[in-house]
Amino acid sequence: MTALMRLQDRVVFITGASRGIGRAVALACAREGANIVVAAKTDVAENPKIPGTIHDVAKEVEALGRKALALKLDVRDDAACEQAVSKAVEHFGRIDALVNNAGALWWADVTETPVKKFDLIMGINVRASFVLSRAALPHMVSRKYGHIVMMSPPLEGDASSPEVYAHHGAYAVSKLGMTMIAHAITAEYAEHNITAHALWPATAVESYATMNFGLGGPEVWRKADIIADGTVALLAKEPSARRGKGWIDEDLLREEGVTDFSKYQCVPGVEPPRMEFSSIPKATATKV
Repeated sequence: MTALMRLQDRVVFITGASRGIGRAVALACAREGANIVVAAKTDVAENPKIPGTIHDVAKEVEALGRKALALKLDVRDDAACEQAVSKAVEHFGRIDALVNNAGALWWADVTETPVKKFDLIMGINVRASFVLSRAALPHMVSRKYGHIVMMSPPLEGDASSPEVYAHHGAYAVSKLGMTMIAHAITAEYAEHNITAHALWPATAVESYATMNFGLGGPEVWRKADIIADGTVALLAKEPSARRGKGWIDEDLLREEGVTDFSKYQCVPGVEPPRMEFSSIPKATATKV
């Protein structure tokens, strides 16, 4: 078993885990020996076009020989977030890692973004990540161990260019805010052997979001497994091993020794183009 695989008996709390990237992360961590808190809003399948519930994923985790706790959670509810963390600690005795995966999309110009929509995006992305991290941190401090993963982009590169934020300002603020919280946590809690990471895909990733928002087709997507494997790579290291950095999934996996990314292709033989955060609005309509 290599270092990349070692999550034996770790407890990983994942939001938005009933489908898509969250489900992929849950199963990847379970395959590497972790026990999973499957947290998401969907506990009953109501729309046949959007399959997947927390109970479905919990059963998949258990089929891999690991333990699972399914928690219905609306991440916009502060009290529910705090209660979910408490339930996870009561059930498993600890939380070793928190993956803030639940997210919301909205790509439109400032004047085409209703204030209620802005509040929704901020609430689900940056605010919920803050609330859950804040709730989990004391439990991590007590054990001198913890990872927190934000599904958000690095601040490096062209983050200071105004053009980066055109046509998706609300979304950009919410996602980059998650990265800033990750950096703050790393700086404030390093002495407790806790670090927070930002992880972002190099290409568009197959998900309900890419399908519903018309972000190209399978030929420009990678499977969600690449984000899942990147998450495992982060969690497999000691928290002190990687501090205060935002990661692109492909770059992270290359550092881990991965050279062949063909298994992540949605269309065999077709390698998706790399897409930086600033190029997202150019790949889709400005109105959604």
